[in-house]
Amino acid sequence: MTSLFEPLTLRDLTIRNRVFLPPMCQYQALRHDGVPTDWHLVHYGARAAGGFGLLIAEATGVVPEGRITPACCGLWNDEQRDAWARIVAFGHSQGAAMGIQLNHAGRKASAFSELTPRPGTAPASEGGWTTIAPSPIAFPGYDTPREASVDEIHALAAAFGESARRADEAGFDVVELHAAHGYLLFQFLSPLSNQRTDKYGGSFAGRTRFLLETVDAVRQSWPAAKPLFVRISATEWTDGGWTMDDTVRLAGLLKEHGVDLLDVSSGGNVPVKMDVYPGYQVPLARQARAGGLPTCVAGLITEPSQAQRILDEGGVDALAIGRAALHMPTWPLWAAHQLGLDPTQVPYPASYRRGQWPAT
Repeated sequence: MTSLFEPLTLRDLTIRNRVFLPPMCQYQALRHDGVPTDWHLVHYGARAAGGFGLLIAEATGVVPEGRITPACCGLWNDEQRDAWARIVAFGHSQGAAMGIQLNHAGRKASAFSELTPRPGTAPASEGGWTTIAPSPIAFPGYDTPREASVDEIHALAAAFGESARRADEAGFDVVELHAAHGYLLFQFLSPLSNQRTDKYGGSFAGRTRFLLETVDAVRQSWPAAKPLFVRISATEWTDGGWTMDDTVRLAGLLKEHGVDLLDVSSGGNVPVKMDVYPGYQVPLARQARAGGLPTCVAGLITEPSQAQRILDEGGVDALAIGRAALHMPTWPLWAAHQLGLDPTQVPYPASYRRGQWPAT
């Protein structure tokens, strides 16, 4: 079997292949109550049936004020847990592992969604709220956030832990913490957004403290047999920000605190012009692996031969196929055909066998 379709084992979880569905916001919690809907069942269900090894559900708020938009999902109550459980059960029935990305958006919360595309912070009249951050520094175009108190920081770490407990009750196999793209956990990491003078700011140790305390809180609630991921922006691509060296150093600490995989991305905390090309984040994932954790990477990986080549060249353990999965829910099945796998080794749903590549 090609390495793209070799299983990956992390703790007690064996994932059937190295093709992951990354978290991609759907903005379909239509009652603004954080509860996933039939849209989510169909969205994730189609890609579970389509052969993805692990599906990681979209950035999910651990508190109402942690959502990116009012239409984003949450996991702070049991109604949300039970709605997710239905989706997880269907994913499992198709042989997929199911994960969820837990998030607090910080100063980038309360935004308008892509379904109502307007820049900036949504007002209370449209379901918005006052945001918090490490420091009262606005993301360009958004309202200035309020600086989080130490008590609020402690409460938020506990909230991540509570959401992880509900994720386990819903049947999820993986929890991923969103410490990338300029959301709250990353806002604390970056000296560009964290200018605190207390123990949660200043030095590398201070700026990483909240993330490590959050990891510890999640690990207390999340079963030891189940893997924990952290998504990280490996670099901010700008002077004075978080660097690749910081990521490698942090990865070692995350491993000590019970993290099992680093999901590598970049940017998002401050506006920068990035050199984007197919596979542009792969070198970052390979460098980050020096910290001692397996890595997954996304970023314009669209062709099966490209994906296979990335794994063949080493330094990356799994690939996240995002945009391509939006227009091709069966991307892994197509990739298996393109790479010449024996059709009997491909997890086609029995009901779809007459559409199998090549036609039989």
